[in-house]
Amino acid sequence: MPGWKAVNIPAQSGRTAVVTGANSGIGYVTARELARRGASVVLACRSAARGRAAAVRLRAEVPGAQVEFMPLDLADLSCVREFAAGYGQRHASLDLLVNNAGVMALPYGRTADGFETQFGVNHLGHFALTGLLLPRLRAAGAGARIVNVSSGFHVLGRITFGEDGPAGTGGYGGPGSEHGYRRWVAYGRSKTANLLFTHELARRFTAAGSTITAAAAHPGYASSNLHAGAAALEGPTLVSRLAAFGDAVVAQPTASGALPTLYAATAPGVRQDAFIGPRLGWRGAPAPSWRAGWTLDDTAGERLWAASEKLTGVSYAALPR
Repeated sequence: MPGWKAVNIPAQSGRTAVVTGANSGIGYVTARELARRGASVVLACRSAARGRAAAVRLRAEVPGAQVEFMPLDLADLSCVREFAAGYGQRHASLDLLVNNAGVMALPYGRTADGFETQFGVNHLGHFALTGLLLPRLRAAGAGARIVNVSSGFHVLGRITFGEDGPAGTGGYGGPGSEHGYRRWVAYGRSKTANLLFTHELARRFTAAGSTITAAAAHPGYASSNLHAGAAALEGPTLVSRLAAFGDAVVAQPTASGALPTLYAATAPGVRQDAFIGPRLGWRGAPAPSWRAGWTLDDTAGERLWAASEKLTGVSYAALPR
């Protein structure tokens, strides 16, 4: 692991990968480097124009790359179902699912299904997508992986549970959920959900004796359009100026920020429920990352799982509790 770089990615010939949010930033770099090593890559993106443009750009950067674009809007569960069905018609198996797409620190809003946007896109959309693609991951046999991209900002919020499901998720769609909304805390909770989902998925894979590995990664402090968009929402404030300074002086390049994801997706010996990030926390080569204790809570993982199945209507019935 010390000094691990993109050139260390093992050969991916014969493997198929789906990368969500692959039209730009860390998602694009992840898709490009997988394709460079021989993987057949599906760019799963909300915008058709940007997705197709990314596919053209990738083919230009990696001549001979096997890449295709498929539309995926994680804010609309009907679109998630359409994507999974379309993928199943085109491909018999799936070796690697990288749940990379996300939104950061948005003002309060709701998805097409009525969920608070950050929780709906960052967690519920990916939960549904993973469950719907699970038969294709199983068909890939040994070596299939799921990588959920979280964030060090998961420390900003933990998820608690009330009688009706997950509370403190920035309003997942219940009445009055806009009241008291804090967008950075809501973002942190959505990233906590990514880690709890990974933990519970890994636990269930282990119990089932599955050869699929569930891991998570985070980019540290990397320059990306996600950061830029969140900073822009701040307006001309001290926070936005500090963010701009950090992007210019502290942040590592996007290509470096993608390395933890690529390591979790391809490196030999990645364990169930691994969380990979930059060695120094915000930058550096991939290494095991610290995570808040609440992201390793079995009870919280089970409760979030049950609530997610209920909210999305996607069941993982074949996996034991």
